[in-house]
Amino acid sequence: HWYFIFGGSAEPLYHLHQPPTGLGISPNTVEAARFAMSTMYMHWTFTPYGIYTLTGLMFALVYYNLKQPFSLGSLLYPLLGERVHGPIGNAIDAICLYSLVAGMAASLGAGILTIAGGLDKLLNIADTPFTLGMITIAIVATFVISAASGLLKGISVLANINIIAFLVICVFVFVFGPTLFLLQFGVESLGDYAVNFFQRSLYTGAIVDSDWVNSWTIFYWANWLAWTPVTALFLGRLSYGYTVRDYINYNLLLPALFGCVWMIVFSGTAIYLDFFGTQSPLYQVLQNKGPENVMYAVFDELPLPQVMSIFFLLVSFLSYVAGADANTSAMGGISSTGISPSSPEPSFLIKLIWGMVVGLIAWIMVAFAGIDGIKMTSNLGGFPALFLVLAVSFGMIRMIRRGMLKE
Repeated sequence: HWYFIFGGSAEPLYHLHQPPTGLGISPNTVEAARFAMSTMYMHWTFTPYGIYTLTGLMFALVYYNLKQPFSLGSLLYPLLGERVHGPIGNAIDAICLYSLVAGMAASLGAGILTIAGGLDKLLNIADTPFTLGMITIAIVATFVISAASGLLKGISVLANINIIAFLVICVFVFVFGPTLFLLQFGVESLGDYAVNFFQRSLYTGAIVDSDWVNSWTIFYWANWLAWTPVTALFLGRLSYGYTVRDYINYNLLLPALFGCVWMIVFSGTAIYLDFFGTQSPLYQVLQNKGPENVMYAVFDELPLPQVMSIFFLLVSFLSYVAGADANTSAMGGISSTGISPSSPEPSFLIKLIWGMVVGLIAWIMVAFAGIDGIKMTSNLGGFPALFLVLAVSFGMIRMIRRGMLKE
């Protein structure tokens, strides 16, 4: 996910220096550091992947087992029956496409800013609207070509490259960073996350801190929800031949555990460098140059800063291309007819149109509104998807209770 890379080092600095006062946490203290790390677990591990896993499992069951059409309306088949195949189903597809365009534009916008930050550091190229536009064109062109070459082929190649590259970066930072601190602080914060899971998950800042909640937790939930419909199609479509247990392991447990490891390494390193002080405190970088430059500032404190910055820039590019590749194909499938297990790919023209639409929205958003534009777009996309996820949850319960899979 876009902010997984973009904010792994930047976000905990916000929580360290600007924690919610309603929880009685003072800025830049040990308690604030622990809160910052446990908040990263909350935002980036089991909760979001649980949302994706639920809806993806529902789509896999109705598409493959109950033989329903390749449509987001099929997700509500256990609740509405055959009524989902008429105007109701078409309306659901349209609403979910709106959610996805907003969510994908927000994600692509963050990717554009990350790459712009790298170009600024390495080549001293300012992030002007023209530069952001050129980055947008490069990303969109690459993922459209990848999507046009065939979903499974393109995504499998990009995913394999990404996994290896992420592991290399993660191991490098772990070995050359504050290794012992990461192990100790990661475990300590994991305990804080487990103990306060329900309180933090349901915290709304009703009396104070509404700005903090809206800027972080609600923003994240909105973004995850905006991606949920198309991710359901993508994960469900690739789940053919797996048991439900295997599906949950691969789409919930393993990604969430990897998220824990990633946050321990990158969020933990950022907190360590900022909390114990460096020649250029990371929070100053965050305030003066923006969150897109924090990861590169972390590399400056480690061996081979130039090499790692270039490598991270390339990995970021591939990561956004891989995510956009998958979702462009899914969006094309929603807006096409005749999609089935035997003919799973939409036409190249449909993919091209969606790629251009998302790219244009993302460029306008980051060029003229920056991070605030990303958050606004994400919130707009997540609101309607919330009702779909709730309906899918009730539908799953009904499907199990009525034994529909045995019919």
